[in-house]
Amino acid sequence: MNDSPLAPGSRVVIAGASGLIGSALTRSLTADGHEVVRLVRREPRGRDEVRWDPEGRGIGAGALAGCAAVVNLAGAGIASRRWTESYKRTIRESRVRGTTVLAEAVASLEERPSVFVNGSAIGFYGDTGDRAVDESAGPGEGFLPSVCVAWEEAAAPAREAGVRTVLARTGLVVAREGGAWGRLFPLFRAGLGGRLGDGRQYWSFISVHDEVAALRYLLDTVSLSGPVNLTAPQPLTNREITEAMGRVLRRPTVLGAPAGVLRAALGDMAEDVLGSQRVLPTRLLESGFGFTYPSIEETLRAALD
Repeated sequence: MNDSPLAPGSRVVIAGASGLIGSALTRSLTADGHEVVRLVRREPRGRDEVRWDPEGRGIGAGALAGCAAVVNLAGAGIASRRWTESYKRTIRESRVRGTTVLAEAVASLEERPSVFVNGSAIGFYGDTGDRAVDESAGPGEGFLPSVCVAWEEAAAPAREAGVRTVLARTGLVVAREGGAWGRLFPLFRAGLGGRLGDGRQYWSFISVHDEVAALRYLLDTVSLSGPVNLTAPQPLTNREITEAMGRVLRRPTVLGAPAGVLRAALGDMAEDVLGSQRVLPTRLLESGFGFTYPSIEETLRAALD
C-alpha cells in the first residue's frame, strides 16, 4: 500500500460516478491524466466501466485491482421523492450496503489502495440551531443522523485493514444542473422564490468547484483521515441566502413557503428543509485547503456561469 499523493496516471475507482458530484470529479481526474474506472449497476458500455451489485454484495472480479484510490459517492437521492417509509429504507440501504461492499472489497485486496474516500453528509449533525459545529461534534438525532452514522460505520473494514479512510461530510452543493439548487434556480428566475419557513435556519453550502477540489485534496493529503466537512467557511441563514439569490438573479423574493405548507407537501423531508445546520469546515481550513468560492454570491455566480 502506497500512502502518498496520487501519482500521475493513477487508477481511481468511483462509485456514483454518474451523479452531480461524481461526474464532475470524473471529469477533473480524467483531465489531469488519471485513469477513472466507473462502477455501474447495468452492463458496462466501455472499458472504463465495471459492473457491481451492491444489493447482492457483488463486485466485478479485478474491479479494484491496481487502483490507487477508491471513491464512494453512491446512494439514492435524498430529495428525489417523498420520504415514505419504503423510500427511507432505500436511502439508508443504498448507502450502507454499497459502502459495505466496497470497504470489504478494499480490505480483501492483497495490494490495497492508498486511500478510500467515502461519501457522507452534514446530516450527521442533525439540527444544530444557531450553534456552529465542526468535526469534533457528535451525531444528532433523527433519521438523517442515523443514516449517516450507519453509512460511516460501514467503511470500517477498509480502515481496519490499514487503508487511510476519509469520510467526506458534504453540505448543500450549489449547482445549476442538479441537487437542491437545480430546483431553486428556476423558481427564483421566475420570481417565485422566497424563504422557507421563518428563514432563520442555517444552510451550509459549497460550490461544485470547491466540492471537487476538496475531494481531490482528500485524495492527496495523507495527513487527513476520518470525518472532514465539505462546506464553505461562511454558512448563512435561509433568509440571507434567499436575499443573495434575489440580488444575483435580480428577481423579487417576497414569496415564502410557510412551515405548515412544507410539512404537508414534503412529509418527513420537510424537517430536513426546515432544520438548521451551521457546519464549519475546520479540518479542511486547518490543513491548508483554500476555497475558490467562499461566499454565497461568488458561489451562486459560479454556478450560473
